[in-house]
Amino acid sequence: MLPDLLIAPVVRLALAEDLGRAGDITAAACVPANARLCAVFATRKPGVIAGLDCARLAISALDPAARFTPETADGQAVPAGAVLARVEANARALLAAERTALNLLGRLSGVATLTAAYVAAVEGTGARIADTRKTTPGLRALEKHAVLCGGGVNHRFGLDDAILIKDNHVAACGGVGPALQRARAYAGHLVRIEIEVDTLDQLDEALAQAPDVIMLDNFSPEDLRTAVARAAGRVTLEASGGVSLQTVRTIAETGVDVVSVGALTHSAPVLDIGLDAV
Repeated sequence: MLPDLLIAPVVRLALAEDLGRAGDITAAACVPANARLCAVFATRKPGVIAGLDCARLAISALDPAARFTPETADGQAVPAGAVLARVEANARALLAAERTALNLLGRLSGVATLTAAYVAAVEGTGARIADTRKTTPGLRALEKHAVLCGGGVNHRFGLDDAILIKDNHVAACGGVGPALQRARAYAGHLVRIEIEVDTLDQLDEALAQAPDVIMLDNFSPEDLRTAVARAAGRVTLEASGGVSLQTVRTIAETGVDVVSVGALTHSAPVLDIGLDAV
């Protein structure tokens, strides 16, 4: 679970964006200042939940005395109509926080739900489903948490926690071999090195330099199987590019260790969740 310290700044920025210069003038105009409101967060469709703490923090930022009682937890699969949490708060505060809470909860639950679908699609193959850095700016930590909630694994979080040599790096260095040699000379003993290859010939060049991970970019299933045979377990193999729910099992069945899927974060539909007064 993510600590509140990491979530709160995102929630506060989202609230500030929504409150604008004058706050919620609709609630101020229509709702008595001391009115209380009880409500539930509930799903309209089945899915996997992520982001309950975002909803809690959005409400408590505007009403520190609010009572937020979860009825489920991040990572849980729930049916349509499931009550996710109950809340009692100052009515104006709850109404002002509603959209921010739902935006984040729905977005993250959508990522978790899509991830769970990919994980289910490769069940039994031994391959793991990983995310990428194709995340919403400002929401990376939250979206990667949602991937974990859906049963996936996280790729690197940023440019500074692992070396990933892509095709343009290879071009700038003059080849796979020189790029890996430079990386090996630069990296500390705790820094892992991955290189992306586009062909089987590049795979052979990479294997000769013994990186930690080799990314097989847009390989056909036949070439993926060949790559697995050539690597013979010496390195972690990651398949990437052109991955969809329709193709992911075929990719996973080739024997690769990891399938990275940008769609988990850049194309996940929002899970339909509502806030209903009770």
